[in-house]
Amino acid sequence: MIETLFPNGPWHYLAGGLLIGTAIGALYLLAGLVGGLSTFFSASLSWVSRLPALHQAKLLESRIWRLTYAAGLVLGGVLFAASLGHFGASTRVPPWLMLAGGLLIGFGARLSDGCTAGHGICGLASLRWPSLVAVVTFLSTAIVVAQLAAHFGVLP
Repeated sequence: MIETLFPNGPWHYLAGGLLIGTAIGALYLLAGLVGGLSTFFSASLSWVSRLPALHQAKLLESRIWRLTYAAGLVLGGVLFAASLGHFGASTRVPPWLMLAGGLLIGFGARLSDGCTAGHGICGLASLRWPSLVAVVTFLSTAIVVAQLAAHFGVLP
């Protein structure tokens, strides 16, 4: 049964979860910062946009650490791929579908005032009720959409 859920084995998923949990915990304990990513885009846009909503103090004051945080995530992915010896795609999902999904996820993250990392890891660990509601909504929607996509043959 486990082989059908994790065809490449469960260990790298377990290691990834432990590393994410450790990094998020360290970020909070050492710096008092919540490690979600959706605010990164708003904070980054504040450098190039004149919209008042993007010039709130919390966005302006957090730009540098959010940029550093996002760069660290990208660098971590590159180092992981380099350790495997390849940078190939690991999905058969068409690029147009990934783009559409990314746009919908971005919209949902803004609508729920946070992303899956912010709510699912940081918010739940802080016992925040809105984060529980957001995570249940994220997961329920993902399950329904995945079932519909499989039923209608949208995914390979």
